[in-house]
Amino acid sequence: MNWVSDAIAKINADYQRSADTHLIKLEGLNFRGIDIYLKDESTHPTGSLKHRLARSLFLYALCNGKIKQGTTVVEASSGSTAVSEAYFARMLGLPFIAVMPSSTAQSKIRQIEQYGGQCHFVACATRMHDEAVNVAQQVQGHFMDQFLYAERATDWRGSNNIAESMFGQMALEPHPVPHTVVMSAGTGGTSATIGRYIRYQGLDTQLVVVDPEYSAFYDGYTNKDSSITIGRGSRIEGIGRPRVEASFQPDVIDAMLKVPDAASVATMHWLAQQTGRKAGPSTGTNLWGVLQVAKAMQANHEAGSIVTLMCDGGERYQDTYYNPEWVARELGDIERYLNELSVFSS
Repeated sequence: MNWVSDAIAKINADYQRSADTHLIKLEGLNFRGIDIYLKDESTHPTGSLKHRLARSLFLYALCNGKIKQGTTVVEASSGSTAVSEAYFARMLGLPFIAVMPSSTAQSKIRQIEQYGGQCHFVACATRMHDEAVNVAQQVQGHFMDQFLYAERATDWRGSNNIAESMFGQMALEPHPVPHTVVMSAGTGGTSATIGRYIRYQGLDTQLVVVDPEYSAFYDGYTNKDSSITIGRGSRIEGIGRPRVEASFQPDVIDAMLKVPDAASVATMHWLAQQTGRKAGPSTGTNLWGVLQVAKAMQANHEAGSIVTLMCDGGERYQDTYYNPEWVARELGDIERYLNELSVFSS
């Protein structure tokens, strides 16, 4: 018990040392009366939104007696969650194994290994979960299972979760209660937290969840069928799943949008052109959704604010999504979407 208490204290001390992430207003866009904000989660110590999730998952596992001194922690992750969990595992002196697709960005693999973690590769994202279960059994470790526990490990009522932070930072803006929050789904845990918080606080805010092409969340939502599966992994690293995961909570979502993968990548490039900030592809998915919501608001003569997340920084994707040859080979021509995006900026 002393070791567990010390471990929890170390995690809480790390949180106490961390500042909140910035909320950035996007300027120079052609939307009258509509303000767009990005909450920049790339400034966490491990560089992504998943730092919050990893902290919550470790605390959840420690307090539920699943992790003890010497326990090997295993996770199924396409990269960012594994990077953050490797950070916390090293902090606690625990072995860590990440089960991930072999196509994961090399920069993420290097970060996991820099934190002392091991990478165990599978051919496709559809095989990650079962392989992680097998690995955890082999090493007699604990499978963290972000896709099951993400929505329950975070206190959605407050305790400085991402929703409380986001809405608190909006307090002095022209439209302090957002018209819409747009969020993509990896585990579904963040959208669940935001949707529950909106209802708990009685806020007049819509939650729109965006989903990449090869993901089961959108089809599961529109067909009200959680058994739907997709036969391949997502091309937008970090979001989209081949099955509807347990952490995905459709009943707290007001609407979903399916975003073409090429549009996601075009939008991350457009954001870099507009602001000088390079973000990852899931941010492109988020922001494409934001711009569709803004177009609809403008057509309806509505004013208000829209908030979304910059999930991680673009430095992890220099060899992939920011490499024109890779993009052309893996996703095709994004020029059509860049042309569509050009009308939004002055």
